[in-house]
Amino acid sequence: MSTVALWRDKLAYQPASLAIVALLASAALAFGNHATRDDILRAEERDLQASLSQVLPEGYADNDLLGDTMKIADGDGKPVTLYRARKAGVVNGAVFQASSRGYAGDIVVLIGVDAAGRMLGARVVKHVETPGLGDKIEIAKAKWIRGFDGKSLGDPTPEKWAVKKDGGVFDQFAGATITPRAVVKAVKGGLEFFAAHRDEILNGG
Repeated sequence: MSTVALWRDKLAYQPASLAIVALLASAALAFGNHATRDDILRAEERDLQASLSQVLPEGYADNDLLGDTMKIADGDGKPVTLYRARKAGVVNGAVFQASSRGYAGDIVVLIGVDAAGRMLGARVVKHVETPGLGDKIEIAKAKWIRGFDGKSLGDPTPEKWAVKKDGGVFDQFAGATITPRAVVKAVKGGLEFFAAHRDEILNGG
């Protein structure tokens, strides 16, 4: 009888086998993670750079946005990373994320704002809204998100920063009002955040 066959009859055989398999699997995952870490980081940087460029007009900045960042705490004390857009060394805008609770979870919006606090562009970068209803906030599904281009805290007036169902100027979706309402709230909150820290963003660091 082989050694393995002898061990199969022992009480410790199954736990020991599972432990060995788990150890080998963990080692394989750790090795794979280490081997692909640099590639993953480069891919994430490319994705982030592509996202940043979507909310800034072409040629709006001539600096490396990923290398020109600062962090400012929001109203809840959470750090917000700002990517500053410079032209000839002068900060003329910033890109950052804002979020609000949608129907199924948080909706994260990437926002580009110029030095005067006017929207350069917005893109939803993360959400779990209902496909076919709430996902019209994605630029790939509809042009709705472009409705924020050029807006500011004064245009429309604060009470009009809402979907039309609530007396505002932004369209809602049939059967999915909560989702666009959340995006409007996130974008307006982002503009308010920028206004509150405008001098620090434009002149700091």
